[in-house]
Amino acid sequence: MTTSIITSAQAKAKNPFGLVYENAIKENIPGKVNIHPVTYKVNGIDIAANIYTPSGYDTSKYPAVVVAHPNGGIKEQVAGLYAQRLAEAGYITIAADAAYQGASGGESRHTDNPAYRTEDIHGAADFITQYPGVNANRLGIPGICGGGGYTLKAVQSDKRFKAVATPANDSRKQS
Repeated sequence: MTTSIITSAQAKAKNPFGLVYENAIKENIPGKVNIHPVTYKVNGIDIAANIYTPSGYDTSKYPAVVVAHPNGGIKEQVAGLYAQRLAEAGYITIAADAAYQGASGGESRHTDNPAYRTEDIHGAADFITQYPGVNANRLGIPGICGGGGYTLKAVQSDKRFKAVATPANDSRKQS
């Protein structure tokens, strides 16, 4: 039996975006859903995010979606999957690493503070509503798993969100 070990450099070469889910974007192809790594600040902290644009993207007005990741998650995991699938359906989406987590800044690392996570959602909304082609009056948000609670708190005071969903992340295989 032969076992091969893939180094992180090899994995990065195969998928420069670091996405870990099945059928993840591995390259930007004209006419397909594309991913655009971006950074912005929330309360002075650098936030790392990915913007997903629909196939055939132009600067006409699209509805937008902020995707709030689960507790302990990062943008390359389930939040990226939701963002990619929603972009396939014609939305401009953003999946961001929360402050103190993933590729975003902030110390101490791996902090999951409800107040910070709520501010992260407001910051993602600030960024995506200014993105070229976004109709700021058509903004939605799914909060996945633990991100659902933060989403509900954020939308209580942020009337820019016109639609909200809090799906649970069910890891069971579907037949």
